Amino acid sequence: MATEVKEESILIAERYPPGDQWVLLSDPGYVYPSLTEVLEGYFEEVGGLSCDFRLSPIKGKLYAIDSVVVEKTPPPPPPPPKKFNMYDDY
Repeated sequence: MATEVKEESILIAERYPPGDQWVLLSDPGYVYPSLTEVLEGYFEEVGGLSCDFRLSPIKGKLYAIDSVVVEKTPPPPPPPPKKFNMYDDY
């Protein structure tokens, strides 16, 4: 059976102006002074699990990408062709 990888972007941090300051959504009381430090803070929070990230610099948002392998179900078989009995032959 064929498989497909689905990705889900989970918002984990937002930029806190001015400059390159970031706040983790799970710990809004602490402002990280750089993007590198907020990534390190997230790694410590999730226990060092490896993951991918997506940065939206215009919106000032940082996303963790959660990948899930999903099995694709095959499409249903096409319906049989219609039979017409116009002249008593099929």
